[in-house]
Amino acid sequence: MIRFAPVSLFLQRFGAAGLLLAVGMLAGTAAHAAKRQAHPAPAPAAPVLRDGQAEARLIEIYRLIGAARTRDALRLAEGLVRDHPGFQLAQLVYGDLLAAQTRPLRTAGDVPDTVARAAAAQLKDLRDEAALRLKALSERPPAQTVPDQFVALTSRHRHAIAVDTSRARLYLFENNGSGPRLVADYYISVGKLGVDKGSEGDQRTPLGVYFITSNLDPRTLKDFYGAGALPINYPNPYDARRGKTGSGIWLHGTPSTQFARPPQSTDGCVVMANPDLERLLSTVEVRSTPVVIATSLNWVPQAQARQAGRSFEDAFNAWRAAKNAGDVPRLLGYYTPDFNSYGKSLNDWTPSLQQEISKAGGRGFEVKDLSMLRWTDSTETMVVTFGELVAGTNRGSTKRQYWMRQGQQWKIFFEGVIG
Repeated sequence: MIRFAPVSLFLQRFGAAGLLLAVGMLAGTAAHAAKRQAHPAPAPAAPVLRDGQAEARLIEIYRLIGAARTRDALRLAEGLVRDHPGFQLAQLVYGDLLAAQTRPLRTAGDVPDTVARAAAAQLKDLRDEAALRLKALSERPPAQTVPDQFVALTSRHRHAIAVDTSRARLYLFENNGSGPRLVADYYISVGKLGVDKGSEGDQRTPLGVYFITSNLDPRTLKDFYGAGALPINYPNPYDARRGKTGSGIWLHGTPSTQFARPPQSTDGCVVMANPDLERLLSTVEVRSTPVVIATSLNWVPQAQARQAGRSFEDAFNAWRAAKNAGDVPRLLGYYTPDFNSYGKSLNDWTPSLQQEISKAGGRGFEVKDLSMLRWTDSTETMVVTFGELVAGTNRGSTKRQYWMRQGQQWKIFFEGVIG
């Protein structure tokens, strides 16, 4: 991880705006071209593009600027734009550094007023991107903490993802059974009109608990989607219950000519730089990787997250006891009147439940690999995934339930087999 103490020096040097930005493709193109013509360089070997590497190099350039080592910063910036020519933010920093070699800069983004007005929207997007990258990387999550949505993750969830849209950041966790551990995080872009998707075409990114449903072959996709795409299950049962519509929400990459997109620039998807997305494509598991998308993540110790789910665990265990006892009337008391299971109402679904209990022949059920993910907005909900099998057997099914708190009680409003 990068250390950020020198960033404060950078902010002091350049003021509250603090980000050395200008239109590099405009201010720096002529000087850059002249330098290349006078001193042609041999063609470099193709760089190995690893996840997070380009951002780390950009932050190192900021560090060098803060330390007044602008010539070193210029050298690194030249290498960065050579390796990532579509990285617009790096191009802009490079352009300002080039301009600084010939004249003093009056301010960050020191370009003619006519140019600044013509490129105002682009400059704002890039300033926002730079500020978010620096903020997210300097304000790190506390050590040994997790988002409070991660109440309990079974080892079958080998990875988990959490997105903090206020920081334009995606966090990747590895889970080996002792709890999720943060292993990487990346800059991301979200919807043009922000978050909290409600309807088809509203250009907002959904908020909630989701799961990766597939890994799309990039050979079948347009270049627009970059290195590939990981669709998520929006709208989930909670979304559907609230009448939310839309589809096709993916985690995907950028076109081959573009390294990153502005913070709010998608039609609702979560978009990453291609090298960063490739880490996810080669790491996460389809159907079992949860994706939490929140306006802001609240980081807590794992034990605190688990403790917050104790009241729910009591309700879940009581539901299990009623099912093991074969007490259908008591069991149905744990379901909401408007319960839904893939389009079936509670009345339509109840015979299937009764048949399931009957087939168990009084042996009861065992639960394995219990995972609990909490979501709280106007209602507190719990997304529960577990394996269920008849006691004494070795084969069963994987189920997912959505529970909601109603007063002091927890009730199930969706249940279905997912595997």
